Amino acid sequence: MRFGIRTMDEIEVRGKTVLLRVDLNQPVDRATDTLKSIARIEASVPTIRELSDKGAKVVILAHQGSDIEYKNYYCTRPHAKVLTDLLGRQVQWIDDVCGPAAREAIKALHDGDILLLDNVRHVAEEQTLFEMKLQLTHEQQAKTLLVEKLAPLADLYIGDAFAAAHRDQPSLCGFQQVLPSAMGRLFEKEYCVISGLMEAPERPCVFVLGGAKISDAFLMMDTVLGGGVADKVLTGGLVGQILLAAKGEEIGKDSMDFILKSNYGEYIEKAKGIIEKYADKIVVPVDLAYVEDGVRKECTVGSVPAHIGAMDIGSETAALYQQHIRSAKTVFCNGPVGVFEKPLTELGTKAVWDALGDTQAYTVIGGGDSITATTKYGKTASIDYICTGGGALIRFLTGEELPVVKALRHGSKLEVKA
Repeated sequence: MRFGIRTMDEIEVRGKTVLLRVDLNQPVDRATDTLKSIARIEASVPTIRELSDKGAKVVILAHQGSDIEYKNYYCTRPHAKVLTDLLGRQVQWIDDVCGPAAREAIKALHDGDILLLDNVRHVAEEQTLFEMKLQLTHEQQAKTLLVEKLAPLADLYIGDAFAAAHRDQPSLCGFQQVLPSAMGRLFEKEYCVISGLMEAPERPCVFVLGGAKISDAFLMMDTVLGGGVADKVLTGGLVGQILLAAKGEEIGKDSMDFILKSNYGEYIEKAKGIIEKYADKIVVPVDLAYVEDGVRKECTVGSVPAHIGAMDIGSETAALYQQHIRSAKTVFCNGPVGVFEKPLTELGTKAVWDALGDTQAYTVIGGGDSITATTKYGKTASIDYICTGGGALIRFLTGEELPVVKALRHGSKLEVKA
């Protein structure tokens, strides 16, 4: 076992029906019935291939979008097509999750067959609002429709959805209460990489925190600075702007209005406390960029025009951040430092990613926007490890025990039948 969880090296799967929970969630193009990215699907392939090669009857459970992120709420049909191409073998798909059709399809599988069920979030118990409102215990999740219908058909459960490990839903935490469980290859790899980053990073260890997910960034900042993991934290995006506002710097009326309207004002007070404790370790922008009349303009911090919001770090800050990244031994990056989707405001993010691509440091990237930026700037092959997780990664880095980790530890104690 590793971290108290059974690995795939400890189980015999030939002839066994294995429920495999992966995270294949990707942006969807509904008009063409295709996916805009296949990064998470590619990451799941080694576990699926190994199980199939070893003669398991592989039943894949996955979600696509949610009741909250409805624009990407969709079936898993296009995922089956991508998996078929990547694996070079047929991946069956059925537009059912745990109904009679799905159960009959599972019973009909032969050794080595692969079946992808439809979006598990078509089942009410898997929806985000259901999770948030009812907050079922893992024991209660074991009695939900999904688990009670599918568990009797299976011999093993394997969790390989590290990216969703912060969620507390039956397909992620319920099966482990009644089925012998193990973690998949991707889950094991992600857990090992992030644990190593937290426990013994080569120094200097630099964290780059940007993007707009403020609560996650501030939780992580407090943990990695308080625990002595990070030697420096470089900030950009909304994270950097809140820290600047906490220092009393002018960030522009538009930026401040956005912070207050988004109910992020409380983080300005939190930022004051963090700055007070870790002033020598936090690096904030020294210049910012904004767009006026279709032109990119840069100014020193405190000089942003009152009626305009900052959209990027400036050139001087970009050069400073590149220097920190290139002189580090370990770099973790979560979130772009500006609005990198637009040409006029991508300079900072591109500069950071250029440095990530050529530094000699061990580099780890996490979060959806970070992965998108990595792809956009052609740095996929240059980054040492790209973590599929976003929310799960952040919560892991705050020291929180993830629900799926807890459930897998429980399932790892259940005996695997011969």
